[in-house]
Amino acid sequence: MVASELQNARTKLEDAADTAEDDISDDLSEAAGEFGRLESETDRVDHTMLDDHLNTLRQLRERASGETEAAVDRAIEHAETYRKDLEQA
Repeated sequence: MVASELQNARTKLEDAADTAEDDISDDLSEAAGEFGRLESETDRVDHTMLDDHLNTLRQLRERASGETEAAVDRAIEHAETYRKDLEQA
């Protein structure tokens, strides 16, 4: 598994929070923090936990636009790559 995918997802979420409108900036920062916690607990991460976070990101993407939406998309891509690696483990 590539924990760096979780780090990349967190970084993209931090980028998204920096460019976001006030109404979702805090939610994006919170999601980034959650991915930070996942990074330090990779031995505990399972499909259900990751799917919950991916669903949150998809909901945030629906609320975002422009650069923020693009950054959330990239975060989702990194998280999905990690999930694929998780499936193979």
